[in-house]
Amino acid sequence: MRDQKAAFHQLARELQGLNHVRLVLDAPLACYTRFALGGPAGLLIDAADPVTFSRALSLANSSGLPVAVIGGGTNLVAADEGFPGVILRYTSGRIKREGRRILADAGASLDELVEFAIEHGLGGVETLARIPGWVGGAVYGNAGAYGHSISERVSSVAVTDGATRMEMPAAACEFAYRQSVFKRRKDWVILSVCLELEPADPALLKDTAAKIRSERDAKFPADMKCAGSIFKNLLVDQLPAGLIASIPPCLIREGKIPAGWFLEQVGAKGMQRGGMRVADYHANLIYNAGGGTARELRRLIAELKKRVQDRFGLELEEEIQFLGFFPDEGSSA
Repeated sequence: MRDQKAAFHQLARELQGLNHVRLVLDAPLACYTRFALGGPAGLLIDAADPVTFSRALSLANSSGLPVAVIGGGTNLVAADEGFPGVILRYTSGRIKREGRRILADAGASLDELVEFAIEHGLGGVETLARIPGWVGGAVYGNAGAYGHSISERVSSVAVTDGATRMEMPAAACEFAYRQSVFKRRKDWVILSVCLELEPADPALLKDTAAKIRSERDAKFPADMKCAGSIFKNLLVDQLPAGLIASIPPCLIREGKIPAGWFLEQVGAKGMQRGGMRVADYHANLIYNAGGGTARELRRLIAELKKRVQDRFGLELEEEIQFLGFFPDEGSSA
């Protein structure tokens, strides 16, 4: 432990001379996640310049310490014990227009990107309004809502592994429902994305976004300590025909069935374990009602998954990401 602490301090000293960098030793991860869960990370590095970030990533990778890169923390569950390593965040939030394209850095707010596009009369991302978090995380998880995902508009993604910067065309990103190549290749860290949009009436775009924001604000208040939906929706083409026949047809949209429907059938609404609670109005929403812990959240998730498995024979898959847990813990802790 003492040697590890010394390693954090040594790395911090090596990074102090870099521009546009912020260092936090023993960083409380609860302050960097929307769930407000998680113990300390040995060292947190915020870098707002791509060259600085790449250098910091390279030094961290060479330190022998565990390394993880995160974004805005809106879809992240950090362990109560924290993370015994280095956390990096690329915090540049630049957004600019080039004709019908928008270039956005990974640290930009996704909702600010939506607003920027609307102001410039560019359509294609307005349905992403009020999805919390950063652009990098949205690309990483192929965020979406109301039948659309960000991947539909991605032209290319700039990434770094700490040594080399690469421009990846959308076809190389392996986008699928809430998936991308970056979930598999965690050594490729997103720096920015280029989006190809369509000219549109700003007033119509603004109206669409306003309606969506109103709906999302009602379900996910800004002060609610949650990550939005916990589980991915189910793809119809991956379900048994007999099960599909038992599901109300009105629930099947864009080839998906809401995970919340299955959860509602097994009595998820209002369930609570410690300080973690399933919303009374949304079976796929878990929030920190006060004093909750990551262990309680994972216990609740495991119970919900078991109920659905026992009733429907389905394995629900989490949308949220986990940090600092042992690999064999899964979601059953």
